[in-house]
Amino acid sequence: MTAGRLVPQSEEVAREHHLPPFTWLRGFEAAARTGSFTGAARALGLTQAAVSYQVRSLEKHFGFPLFERLAHGLRLTDIGRAYLPSLQRAFDEVSASTLGLFGAQGEASLAIRTPISFGSLWLAPRLREFCEAHPSISVRLYSAIWGSAIPAERVDIEIRVGDGRWPGFASERIEDSSVIAVGRPAGRKARRKALADLANDTLIEIMEVDDAWARLFRSSGLALPRGTKIVRVDSSLYALELAAAGIGHALILRSFAEPYIKSGRLVQLLGIERPARMSHYLLEPLDVQRRKPQALLFAKWLMQRARRDGLMRAR
Repeated sequence: MTAGRLVPQSEEVAREHHLPPFTWLRGFEAAARTGSFTGAARALGLTQAAVSYQVRSLEKHFGFPLFERLAHGLRLTDIGRAYLPSLQRAFDEVSASTLGLFGAQGEASLAIRTPISFGSLWLAPRLREFCEAHPSISVRLYSAIWGSAIPAERVDIEIRVGDGRWPGFASERIEDSSVIAVGRPAGRKARRKALADLANDTLIEIMEVDDAWARLFRSSGLALPRGTKIVRVDSSLYALELAAAGIGHALILRSFAEPYIKSGRLVQLLGIERPARMSHYLLEPLDVQRRKPQALLFAKWLMQRARRDGLMRAR
């Protein structure tokens, strides 16, 4: 407290941590996000003059300009551009922590889009844990099969298969799982097959990773015989069910195959194990306006659960 004047508690906390007042930081973030003081004022429920004053006060506090004032809006300076991401991450963390500890006022919704195999084989058996920890969050789970029918703005968080590069999204790798060969258990008297023998049977392949069997044969110094029957499917779930039904042998992520192996429906063949060419990634929109605290909570939970289950090696 200063002599003759009461200092708001938020300002006292800010000074204690050598920070400018929170309201100044909030005004800067909103102006950067909307590109104008008018847009920031509308977002914060303040006047344009109030937001302009907050930003000017912050610039005076730092001793550096954070914006270039243009005829039609604002443009971040280099130092403003460098400061903004860390500030937004801090706001996100506070928002997610608040929701996680105290719940939402009213119902908070979370829309998740995921490939059907990941959703069915890995996420679904574990999702109860997240829902019980956050009962105020209403989860909507969409299959990527219906992706074209669901506008991107209706999805809060997404899981995709690929190399981790998608414009407009920040991505985090979920798993380091390897690919194994699986097939239906044979009778006790069945002769143990070599890799070359598998080509006499039907081979099951996932479309996104075409030529997986041919590459496996080449890496073992063999050529996949011409005329080998290959059934191609568009999901790991189909591949596993076909293999379990005795249609053929499949190359599949170990993390997906393990429940089938544990139940005895499938067995791993020949100890074959290879690094996966593509991985599952957790995607969040780069547009900060589309981020929800419940999406941040889910992302944190999913990555922690993936590490705990051994889906992803600790880093």
